[in-house]
Amino acid sequence: MTEVVDILRFAAPIGLAATGETIGQKAGVLNVGLEGMMLAGSYAAVIASGASGNPWLGFGAGMVAGAALGLVQALFTLKLAADQVVAGTAVNLLAMGLTSALFRLQFGTSGKLLSVPTLPKFAGGLDLVLIGGLLAAAAGAWVLAKTKFGLALRACGEYPSAAQAAGFSVTKIRLIAALAGAIAAGAAGAYLSLGISGSFAENMTAGRGFIALAMVTFGRWRPVWVAVATLFVGAADWAQFSVWAQNPALPPQAWRALPYVLALVVLVCAGRGVAAPAALAAPFQEEA
Repeated sequence: MTEVVDILRFAAPIGLAATGETIGQKAGVLNVGLEGMMLAGSYAAVIASGASGNPWLGFGAGMVAGAALGLVQALFTLKLAADQVVAGTAVNLLAMGLTSALFRLQFGTSGKLLSVPTLPKFAGGLDLVLIGGLLAAAAGAWVLAKTKFGLALRACGEYPSAAQAAGFSVTKIRLIAALAGAIAAGAAGAYLSLGISGSFAENMTAGRGFIALAMVTFGRWRPVWVAVATLFVGAADWAQFSVWAQNPALPPQAWRALPYVLALVVLVCAGRGVAAPAALAAPFQEEA
């Protein structure tokens, strides 16, 4: 049972980010800036948790940090019709540079770990974020499949002109979807620092945002399947620590690369013949 909970914990950051990204991509919004939003969420969560002594305030701060970067990106991509890949890359670079600069400015040492109060856990290692993440995946699937808003959101990702003709504001719906994804990314980063490591280090997300992007394709843009897909990467992430701890003679670099190799393999194998939303990453200017 302990191993199962550990796998869930390691899968949670990628799962949260991937679930939010699924909602965004179904609306036609490609968020390449997931990595930066997760990193900003990790940093903000640690700073707020350390300053207040309350990890839940830190978790909320991480979500706010993700939302702030999401708003910046949405301004350029939805309002100014900038290229979504370029804007997302800029967000990643901004977050990497800003968190590193602030961390070094405040603590003075590159690579130093900052330990803070962590999220409380129930018996067996479960916590509210793990439970909430599972419920969020189920709720996301229900909203997309069973509600009028979900239908409108999917229309914005497939046929935005038809969605506008039906009376929906494509820009507003895409903004809501983009913010949902950004908040989820901030929560993912906050959980990485407050739910797993209990600390912050520069660039600690280590590519998990890009793995989350791959998991959306692997899960075929279905929230529940995306959540299931992240369990495979979570298991690989857990294995790199548990197996190496039992076999310290093995090269640690090989085990650290395991989650990324697995993500690449499943993306290549599962991505064949899979059609993304037709209007994904395509700018859309609403007619007056």
